[in-house]
Amino acid sequence: MHSPSQTEIAFPATDGRRPSTPTVRGILADATRDVDPQLAADVEAADSWRTDYVPLVGRTTAASAESSKAALALAYGGISSMRARMVAATPAGDVPLEEWEPDPSGAPLRTEVVHGTSAPVRELTVPYGGTTLRGDSLRAQLRRWRDAGIVEESFVTAIEQVIDHPEWLSVPGRRVVLLGAAAEMSPLGPLTSWGADVLAVDVPSSRVWDRVRTLAESGAGTTAYPVAPDGEPGADLVSRTADVLGWLREESAGKGLVVGMYAYADGGAHVAVTAAADVIATRLTADAPDTAIAYLATPTDAFVVPSEVVDAGTRAYRERGSVRWLQAPLRAASRGRLFTPNYSTVLADGTGVADILVPQQGPNYAMAKRIQRWRGIVAEDGGQRVSFNVAPATWTRSVTKNRLLAAAYGGARHFGVEIFDPATTRALMAALLVHDLHGPVVLHEHPEQLFADGAAHGGLWRVGYEPRSALGVAAVGGLPSMLRKG
Repeated sequence: MHSPSQTEIAFPATDGRRPSTPTVRGILADATRDVDPQLAADVEAADSWRTDYVPLVGRTTAASAESSKAALALAYGGISSMRARMVAATPAGDVPLEEWEPDPSGAPLRTEVVHGTSAPVRELTVPYGGTTLRGDSLRAQLRRWRDAGIVEESFVTAIEQVIDHPEWLSVPGRRVVLLGAAAEMSPLGPLTSWGADVLAVDVPSSRVWDRVRTLAESGAGTTAYPVAPDGEPGADLVSRTADVLGWLREESAGKGLVVGMYAYADGGAHVAVTAAADVIATRLTADAPDTAIAYLATPTDAFVVPSEVVDAGTRAYRERGSVRWLQAPLRAASRGRLFTPNYSTVLADGTGVADILVPQQGPNYAMAKRIQRWRGIVAEDGGQRVSFNVAPATWTRSVTKNRLLAAAYGGARHFGVEIFDPATTRALMAALLVHDLHGPVVLHEHPEQLFADGAAHGGLWRVGYEPRSALGVAAVGGLPSMLRKG
């Protein structure tokens, strides 16, 4: 919460409150206004934002797919609007982020360092199905995932390059900033085991820092983190943005930086922490243009996918066999809402939109992830090294606490979708990050390819049905296993 004595990243004040909906709705409308004026008008006219945002965000991806120019205009417009609408709530009043100069004004953060006690792991290993994959067994599993439509060929290629180059694992010559270091999808564990040099930032919490220290001590790298004057480790990104930025500037001197955003929060707080991370990443990039940035894309979003993926989804629907006769009555009773064919709309170049947005995650989550994607596009357009990979659906705490999503994940296997264990996802996504930090800086022909390359979507892109249209049925199929777990 905002204190009169501190500054925090926030939504603008309205009648003594700081509602999120007017701001996130305004950001989406601003982003789309020049590219698709009708879409912008529909965003502003939405009656029930909590549910209406789903097709509107999906249409935003479709608008971005039309051309590179459209994708760039959306991304630049969205980032500009976020910086104009989100504010630094200072003791003197609200200041738009585009005008705010972060000035560390509190007691400075000092540094504590944990040195790992183990020898660095010199090969890529991935925990999976009760065993540890490495070398040939890992290569074989990568191909099984590819053949089953769980990951894309570019994902297999990237991971195999990391297998072939174990010297990449320790990220030599760089310090890796992890904003949200203790998050379930944070690569802290793999990176420290490989001997990386990490700057860990997360909220003050004994549970959080017990996890960070345990991973750091059991690893082989060096993990530094901020500590308040009273000895409490950690710093809140939202309420101590300027202090965290100042600490990172001091600690990063002399080494190339990678700024990774892994922080998660519920509701509007996720948008605020995304905005705070954006302030930090852009300021550090202004200091050192060779700074790389890294994000993870959620699989439950809308993505532009290549023609071969569209063809696979269309073929899966066409070849679904006798199950179609069982589905027909349900589809008729739902007036076509159930078992909708995937990729009913295909663009002129054969690409399509994989629309996997689900209303259970909420508009603030969707907009936070969209702002992150816009930042990735803008950064890549400016020549910056960007790692932005689609992670597979994973059994994270944020999923399991939502009963419908948890049940749907439990039944996903009936539709050819694999849900990953967090440890498996962490190792694979950390390996993709390592891959992206080596080789030439990439500038994709179409900005949306940033997310399609190296995607591990768990099968959601290649299923025959629009995933949202099968969510309820998957939940029914997964309910027994959820009851057994519960």
